[in-house]
Amino acid sequence: MRAGRRGKKWLWRWRANPLRRRDDVLEACLVLAVWALIAVGGTLAGVLTARAADDVFAQQRAEHTPVRAVLLTDAPRAVTKGYRALVKVRWTVADGSTRTGKTLVDGGRKAGSTLALWTDPQGNLTTQPPSRTDAAVEAGFLGAGSALAVTGMAFGAGGAARWWLDRRRIDQWGTEWDLVGPRWGHKTG
Repeated sequence: MRAGRRGKKWLWRWRANPLRRRDDVLEACLVLAVWALIAVGGTLAGVLTARAADDVFAQQRAEHTPVRAVLLTDAPRAVTKGYRALVKVRWTVADGSTRTGKTLVDGGRKAGSTLALWTDPQGNLTTQPPSRTDAAVEAGFLGAGSALAVTGMAFGAGGAARWWLDRRRIDQWGTEWDLVGPRWGHKTG
C-alpha cells in the first residue's frame, strides 16, 4: 500500500454498490441538504437580520432628537459610585409645547440645572439611539446569532433524521438476522 493514500473514497455514498441500501442514498441526500441549508440558509438569515437591525437603528437615529431639559427637583446625593436618581424634568418639544416627565440622572444634581435628553417623534422621552459604530456592531452580533440559530436548527434536524435512519437500519438488520440466524445453528469445533 502506498504511503499517504486516502482510506476514504470521495462521494462513496453515490457510487454504485451492491450493498448500498435505499436508506444510504436517503442519508446522503439528507447530509447534502443539511449542509446546503447551513451554507445558504445560515448566510441568508444572518445577512437579512443584520440589514433589518441596521435599518431599525438608522430609523431611530433619524427620528430621535436631542433636547435640553431642566431639572425640576434636586437629585439625592450619590450614596455609591454610579448612583442615579429618578427626578422630574421639563423640556420643550419641536412644536414649542412644554412637557414634563421623570428620568434618571446622576446623584447630587440640583434643581434648575440642564441636561441633554432624547425624544421620539411624539415628543416623549426615549433612550439615545446607538451611534453608527454601535449599531453596526450590534447588527453584526444579531446577524451572527440568527445565522447560528439557523445552523443549529438545521444541524439538529439533520442529526435527528440520521438518528431515525440509524434506528430503522438497526431494526432492518434485526429482522434480517432473525431470518438468517437460525440457518447458522450448527456448532463449530
